[in-house]
Amino acid sequence: MDKFQYLALLALCLLATLPLELVLGAKVYRRPWRLALTLAIVAVSFSGFDAASIALGWWRYATAYTTGILLPGRLPLEEFAFFLVIPICSILTYEAIGRVSQLRRRRQERGG
Repeated sequence: MDKFQYLALLALCLLATLPLELVLGAKVYRRPWRLALTLAIVAVSFSGFDAASIALGWWRYATAYTTGILLPGRLPLEEFAFFLVIPICSILTYEAIGRVSQLRRRRQERGG
């Protein structure tokens, strides 16, 4: 089970922030092209930096907590997934806060 801890944690992050889309209406998953562009920029730049850091010996990862699946540049699958999952969770949180703020403003304007 240790080899799946990193992936399990990332899955839990997605699961924990899913209500922000479904309940609060963050509308992150409803704009897939916008999300994909954002994720592409983050994933490409940061995974490239990590791959270079691994190649230069500046950075390493605990193989006990990863599946052993390596992408080009010896980048663990979990590390690449991190660069997708954490931005999604961050954007969901940001958009949900904006949505709640918007709803509060509307309520105050109506005198409630």
